[in-house]
Amino acid sequence: MRPREIRPRVYCVGAIDWDRRLFDALIPLPDGTSYNSYLIKGSEKTALIDSVDPTTQDVLINHLNQLGIKNIDYVIANHAEQDHSGAIPRALEKYPQAKVIATPKCKGVLADLLMIPEDKIITVSDKETLSLGDKTLEFIYASWVHWPETMLTYLREDKILFPCDLFGSHLATTDLYVTDEGQVYEASKRYYAEIMMPFRTSIQKHLEKIEDYAIDIIAPSHGPVYDKPEFILKAYHNWVFDEPKNIVVLPYISMHGSTRKMVEYLVEALTQRGVTVKQFDLAVTDIGKLAMALVDAATMIIGTPTVLTGPHPNVAYAAFLANVLRPKLKFVSIIGSYGWGGRTVEQLAGMLSNLKVELLEPVLSKGFPREADFKALDNLAETIAKKHKELNFV
Repeated sequence: MRPREIRPRVYCVGAIDWDRRLFDALIPLPDGTSYNSYLIKGSEKTALIDSVDPTTQDVLINHLNQLGIKNIDYVIANHAEQDHSGAIPRALEKYPQAKVIATPKCKGVLADLLMIPEDKIITVSDKETLSLGDKTLEFIYASWVHWPETMLTYLREDKILFPCDLFGSHLATTDLYVTDEGQVYEASKRYYAEIMMPFRTSIQKHLEKIEDYAIDIIAPSHGPVYDKPEFILKAYHNWVFDEPKNIVVLPYISMHGSTRKMVEYLVEALTQRGVTVKQFDLAVTDIGKLAMALVDAATMIIGTPTVLTGPHPNVAYAAFLANVLRPKLKFVSIIGSYGWGGRTVEQLAGMLSNLKVELLEPVLSKGFPREADFKALDNLAETIAKKHKELNFV
């Protein structure tokens, strides 16, 4: 695919990765991804905004050759993670006169990860500008999106925000701009849930920081470009600022049917009380789907049998995931079964220390659930419905 012009002398020169299915050996990529890099040709200077993953650096160089680029003065490193910075050494090899522009923290990370000579890196301060002649770049510090060294770049004359990972979506598509808002909304929410949600309070500040900027286009480093930026700005505002909704997320494992029976009963009890439930069998669940569900949920209920003396390993992983993602949860409870004893509740509760939640009375059955266990599940459902209503999570 050839480079495409977003605005006069502003080009998308990155790469589409159709076949990648796992990111950081952890995050599922059901729809592939892209590594967006942008070239800006000013009347006096030329700048490259971010680069691409090292596996696709030949695509970037080919795009620059197609545009007949003989000289690049600056490579803007908004973020040092290798899917955006990994091809910088190749770009510097081809354009040896180029200087890398980065935050002071980013300079150190680039030197550590990519061994870029420090004398090739120029550091910039927050709100500092760089003239390309008739085009002006402004650099906006945005630490912890989602690393400590990140910044955004704003092209004043064309009102384009280049936010790197912020507002991105892991989505391989030939569309330059967003055309299917439903598809992009889901991909962006998955991206936010898996990568950005732990830094929600930092992102709140960054969203407030860019409110004063006139933005006609948001050009992220993953996924399509937003030519209607209010679409993604509104979505992010909802995800990071709004209160959680009347939703229970219920990840569980059942080995011999006892926990599954409890899950089925509780889901019905909650549904009858007007609570939406999102149920996930952790034996087969895409963790990205679970992360997405946690974005809006007020309550998480963990269902597990007892394995040896504690929770099933898949459940422990789900609890660990929720703890590091830090969603807006207000309540947590635990249900499940055991044969002769264990410390399931204590172990799971100890794994959720990052969450500012109220632990509701757990329900554990000895063997297959009996009448008293079902009554306890009814009480748990009633408690959840009441608490959601009191806090107006509707």
